Amino acid sequence: MELKTLLLSLTALPLTTAETVLGVYIFHRHGDRSAKSLPPVNLTSLGADQVYQSGNFYRERYVMSNASSQIHGLSTDIAVPSQLSILSPSDAVLQSSSLAFLQGVYPPAGSLSVSKLANSSEVEAPLGGYQYIPVTSSSTASTSTDAESSEWLQGGSGCGNAVVSSNNYFQSTEYLNTLSSTKSFYSNLSPIIGGLFSTSAATFKNAYTIFDYINVGRIHNSSIPSDDLLTDETVFQLRTLADNHEWNLAYNESDTIRAVAGATLAAQILQQLNSTLTGKGATPVSIQFGAYASFMSFFGLAQLHKVSVNFTGIVDYASSMAFELVTNATTISSTSYPAASDVSVRFLMANGTAAQNPLTAYPLFGQDDILLPWTTFASEMNKFAIGDTAAWCQACGNTTGVCASSTSSSSGDDSSSATAASTSGNGISLPVAGVIGALVTLVVILGIEGLVYALAGLRLVKKSTLASLGGAGTVSSTTAGAKA
Repeated sequence: MELKTLLLSLTALPLTTAETVLGVYIFHRHGDRSAKSLPPVNLTSLGADQVYQSGNFYRERYVMSNASSQIHGLSTDIAVPSQLSILSPSDAVLQSSSLAFLQGVYPPAGSLSVSKLANSSEVEAPLGGYQYIPVTSSSTASTSTDAESSEWLQGGSGCGNAVVSSNNYFQSTEYLNTLSSTKSFYSNLSPIIGGLFSTSAATFKNAYTIFDYINVGRIHNSSIPSDDLLTDETVFQLRTLADNHEWNLAYNESDTIRAVAGATLAAQILQQLNSTLTGKGATPVSIQFGAYASFMSFFGLAQLHKVSVNFTGIVDYASSMAFELVTNATTISSTSYPAASDVSVRFLMANGTAAQNPLTAYPLFGQDDILLPWTTFASEMNKFAIGDTAAWCQACGNTTGVCASSTSSSSGDDSSSATAASTSGNGISLPVAGVIGALVTLVVILGIEGLVYALAGLRLVKKSTLASLGGAGTVSSTTAGAKA
């Protein structure tokens, strides 16, 4: 990823001695997996190791007694479930990834897991003190159920206006020109992909699925038929076209409902970080696993693509982004917790497993500063966060199902809820009611299967100039799912 010299120098600096990390929210992509076009899709051994190593990195950063940015009050060796909020959709690849990741964060406790019984005998927990950390499998996750088994991005969101928005891309001049101009490029790959993709399917319309099939093959297969066709230039173009395709389905600056995944994820991040503050650090660590498109749509809403064009590409396996709550307050306890005015937020991103790729800080929302005051962060997130049923139904134009009762009962409350402030006993005020402290309603809205597409994000290479596009496609609200 292209990094500005200033960003590199800033992120290379250690935290100031006065700074304390109060909590963190981590959004993480799964590790290496089998191809989506060859179900069932499974996490590979390589993928498990990638997320495990990432978990170990975050342990060294936040958890260990000598961690570089130790989180205040967090247990160092024995996992305390009440301190951890772990969320993953009901998806084999994502659930498995979360479990492997957590073993890096809290590895087997060994002798620390030994219990002494009344008869003086000692028992060590199985597997060397393996720590059983609960992972909530719920539709509150920002990625749809079975996301890794689906090849389409938007339709699974359940958001009518978002589906329409993505379909508008398939009718755009940009898409149609690229579809047309890349026909020969994809048809030339038929000796490699012909067994899975028909002539009509081997087009830019399936840019991501084709890239994914070839990418998985290059990682795991010692030989590929006609692999002489896969020159560096061809592989680069496959990735660039896939990046372009997915970015345009995940975000559009003039029609931001397309990024409903990022909007609902933003509400979850904000709610959880605020919960850390209002709960005075009772649950300082929140981790969610999801698919790549949620990265991508959030990047667009947070204006990260204006920091680097690489934020418009698909994040690598085991990528993660972290939101750190920090303070320079000198006295921190349950009775003397920092006020909102003393708390700031830092955003960091690692493209690929953080164990091998630098976790780097970037400025959000078009701001110049990497460290934002909590009130500024909350205000900016609230500009696009969708955190309650009524707001989601209105934004998506949905009037059936859960929205049938919501639209009729909430019409009289819109003006008041839009201006109300949610203020905690700790003096934390947020501009939009319903985002903070609305986890219950968030569960309802996100329960609409696949409310948030799936992750996507940034690529470590520049996009090549794409020639005109060409051939139309459509995302069906009933057949399309989320990509990861």
